[in-house]
Amino acid sequence: MKINRDEGHVELNSPPAFEYGEKVKSRKTIRNDGTFAGKDIGDILVKKGDVGYVTSIGTFLQQFYIYGTEFVENGYRVGMKGRELESLDHIDNDNEAVPQAPAAAVA
Repeated sequence: MKINRDEGHVELNSPPAFEYGEKVKSRKTIRNDGTFAGKDIGDILVKKGDVGYVTSIGTFLQQFYIYGTEFVENGYRVGMKGRELESLDHIDNDNEAVPQAPAAAVA
């Protein structure tokens, strides 16, 4: 079985797209792939449009950022890729999410 590597794009060459505590919205419905305890495989965990907050930032396959996102309405914390999320804290006049510049490092 081959793992889909998204055409070789490595997100980790850039800073994370979202920050801790950032308010985000799900761009798609997320189902349990078997890694969410207490739910059956295929159960819906997050619906498109659900609002949450980034609580952790990790990595997957040395390629992607995974954003641990707490969805307030259902109380679930789900790991999501950046392309599955949209910022609600950084929106321009056309209601499109604006990528945020990385925060300056604290010395």
